[in-house]
Amino acid sequence: MAWVSSYLNFRDKTEEAFNFYKSVFGGDFEGGFMRFRDMPKDDAMPPMPEPDLNLIMHVTLPILGGHKLMGSDAPESMGFRVHEGNNVYIMLSPDTRKETERLFKLLSEGGFVEQELQDMFWGDYYGSCRDKYGVQWMFACENKV
Repeated sequence: MAWVSSYLNFRDKTEEAFNFYKSVFGGDFEGGFMRFRDMPKDDAMPPMPEPDLNLIMHVTLPILGGHKLMGSDAPESMGFRVHEGNNVYIMLSPDTRKETERLFKLLSEGGFVEQELQDMFWGDYYGSCRDKYGVQWMFACENKV
């Protein structure tokens, strides 16, 4: 089933922020905190500084009415420059790859593709873009079809 969530990026404060949100909304994190040290090694990527390995790569907290609040740290060692205003994404998870590709194409037209749609190590078909109005979008299709 398709769903929409909000995705937040932080400068080394994701764990603190999400523990706060959990205290506000209650509930449990889906799958706990995934840390950068949990990523598979990739020889094409330079090694991360040791302090960054403990940062949060991904976390999900269901909040109200099925809405999911998701987030991650955005380490400068990986080229991220997070500041207020660029740290929020609308996350779309369409039912099919075809719908994911359709939405991605339309929303990125005239904007900027941050990451092309591709199969990721965690299993999703994932990509991100900024539309021509500056709104940031993430796409994560769990369906293999």
